Amino acid sequence: MPLSASIENHPKGIAVVSLSGRLTLGSSLKIADSQIQAAIEDGVSRLVMDLTDVEYMDSAGLGMLMVAFGMVNEKNGSLRLCGVAPRVMSLLQMTRTDGLLPIDQTREDSLAVLRGQSSPPIHN
Repeated sequence: MPLSASIENHPKGIAVVSLSGRLTLGSSLKIADSQIQAAIEDGVSRLVMDLTDVEYMDSAGLGMLMVAFGMVNEKNGSLRLCGVAPRVMSLLQMTRTDGLLPIDQTREDSLAVLRGQSSPPIHN
């Protein structure tokens, strides 16, 4: 299944990017990446990447996440992941990016943290 991305804007510079499909090298990854970068350039500084429907991710997909992470960091913002499947989590753990990118169980958990309504949950 090709990758698709939808972006929901929320108040105060918060957006949720819902990704679906395979986060792998290819033209659909480039399209999703350009949508995310455009949202950040347009004022989003706190970003939730909902990976609930991402079945697989390769190094190109990981690179896209890291570029978005760097862009929001430059704006003193933050990026949180949620809904990470076990197969995707293994890649994050193997590359040790799970220590850099905060991971929540649900988008509601991520949004609560970004809105300052709760402290970040601890994941293992």
